[in-house]
Amino acid sequence: MEAGGVLRAVVMVFMVCGMVAGQPTTTFKECYVGCFILCILVPGNSAFECSIQCLKTCIFPKSPQTFHVDNQHFCQLGCAASLCSNISTKQNPGGEKVESCVGSCSEECTNN
Repeated sequence: MEAGGVLRAVVMVFMVCGMVAGQPTTTFKECYVGCFILCILVPGNSAFECSIQCLKTCIFPKSPQTFHVDNQHFCQLGCAASLCSNISTKQNPGGEKVESCVGSCSEECTNN
């Protein structure tokens, strides 16, 4: 299957999972693990690339209506990209460890 077909399949799986769940993901861990699994299924994506993409997706607010430039989010993303992006592997997203690591970044960014 070519990359475009795989991407369409991944998007379709994501939409179906969203409809079945009936509610948006609420925790960072759920967001990150779901995002990582869908990302890693795309041929050619590395665990590192998926980790960075999913950290960004799950740290920044989802709704454009609530999005505003916030130094806290940028600090947290920078810290997480630096310290947490090497936790996930293709076989295991490590949701709990990544969530804990990002949480420590959140605390670090609030204290500065």
